[in-house]
Amino acid sequence: MKAVVLVGGEGTRLRPLTYTTPKPLLPIANVAHLQRQLAWLGAHGVRETVLSLGYLPDAFREYFVGDEFGDMRLTYAVEPEPLGTAGAIRFAAEGVDERIVVCNGDILTDLDLSTMVRFHAERGAEATISLTEVVDPSAFGVVPTEDDGAVIAFVEKPAPGKAPSNWINAGTYVLEPEFLDRVPPRLNVSVEREVFPRMLARPGLLYGFRSDGYWLDIGTPEKYLRAHLDALEGRLGERPAPDAHESTPGVWVEGEAEIDPGTVFSAPVLIGAGVRTEAGAQVAVSVLGAGAVVGAGATVERAVLHAGAVVESGATVRYSVIGPGAVVGSDAVVDDETLIGADATIAPGTRISGGRLPAVAR
Repeated sequence: MKAVVLVGGEGTRLRPLTYTTPKPLLPIANVAHLQRQLAWLGAHGVRETVLSLGYLPDAFREYFVGDEFGDMRLTYAVEPEPLGTAGAIRFAAEGVDERIVVCNGDILTDLDLSTMVRFHAERGAEATISLTEVVDPSAFGVVPTEDDGAVIAFVEKPAPGKAPSNWINAGTYVLEPEFLDRVPPRLNVSVEREVFPRMLARPGLLYGFRSDGYWLDIGTPEKYLRAHLDALEGRLGERPAPDAHESTPGVWVEGEAEIDPGTVFSAPVLIGAGVRTEAGAQVAVSVLGAGAVVGAGATVERAVLHAGAVVESGATVRYSVIGPGAVVGSDAVVDDETLIGADATIAPGTRISGGRLPAVAR
């Protein structure tokens, strides 16, 4: 089975982290999000995936050496200009004459894709949309269905309390090759707002597959942090990262790390290879990327340090993300969903709450 993964977006809501790294390559518990997605696809029989690229396309080629992931072959389709979701699917799947799976590159899920494909085939559908249930659907595209899954309508971002259903478009699709003929080539077309709604004119073409599995859109700072915490809590698998081992209950370590005996860990915690912590450091419910440093007396709580990030002595980082190679100076305080970009430096004693540094690309 073949797949198309839409990874062309700029990830503007996660800037400045995405100034240097495309959103799908940002780590979730020290594993690139896209790597987790491809592993999920591979577990359901996908052996060839087209990455639909736009923003920073060379980063993907550099990350996946040899254009492969395990035994999965990777090919690349670089959009000459933004084509929208449907246009990107058509462009990436050019020449494909078999059923394909399409997924958005910012979705983290354990959807039972194999069961969804069977559901699709049993109904003779041309397209099937994965659906997930949310408490408040007002920020999403709501997809009410008949009992057999046939889609009735599309309601985009209904007013609070006015939604006909709490089941929303979850961003994974199973499509037959004839679906591609519905999309004009090389035009900016939305699959959610244009192509799918037009299919409702003929019953029996479009179905929704309801899933109660794990689902998260990682595209905001709050959700990106949530993904790490979910990994630590075991919601993405028994281990937060594939090569991690549990040194003490809830404290997971990858490779060798230099941990001062005076460090206090409050589980769950993931410690990357080459991490160093100093005397009196406190790390609670956090992810430390490879080579990260937590200085003497520093506090890292419900936070993420990317590879090589440094939190100097006496500094505090709470519910924030420190990008690769960035430095939080001694006695500084960084909290409330602050994002610090790659190689940035926060001066000693600075206090930042809900900030984005640097504010523009360098």
